[in-house]
Amino acid sequence: MKRARHSFRRMIAVSLVGAILATAAKAEDAAVTDLLERLKTAEPGAAGRIEREIWTAWSKSGSAAMDLLLQRGRDAMEAGRTDEAIEHFTALIDHAPDFAEGWNARATAYFTAGAYGPAVADIAQTLTLNPQHFGALAGLGAILEGTGQKARALEVYRAALAIHPHLAGVSEAIGRLERDVAGTDL
Repeated sequence: MKRARHSFRRMIAVSLVGAILATAAKAEDAAVTDLLERLKTAEPGAAGRIEREIWTAWSKSGSAAMDLLLQRGRDAMEAGRTDEAIEHFTALIDHAPDFAEGWNARATAYFTAGAYGPAVADIAQTLTLNPQHFGALAGLGAILEGTGQKARALEVYRAALAIHPHLAGVSEAIGRLERDVAGTDL
């Protein structure tokens, strides 16, 4: 009887923790949604601050261990150790496959390594999990542009700019590609 009560209490505790985490995730999603809406109409100075808040929110997995893997991968990237970064990000994805920023971080590492196929696959997963991920869209645009798919790159850059009107370099890329795609580049 005592064992059954203990099991029941443990089941209730696990359910409560799950409900609390789900509620926190929904609150986080609502906060990011609000930030994304504010970003669309923000002045350039405010846009940078809002963008940093979005990146901070996107970088929280809900697990300290997974956040540590993300940071270790980012540290390896910053130190120029791309292969090591890919290993950290792969471990992160293996343990937290629903964490969009893990996929995006590995896509960036693959892009840095010149592995465009795997980068595009990871960007696709990032966008499946987080369709508003302007960073992933900008990365995809860069890959498409770099591989000569200018019309598709233009579409993707426009999609990124619709989410983040002040995203660094994207307006310039759109201007460049509009000239190229229209055939007016001299």
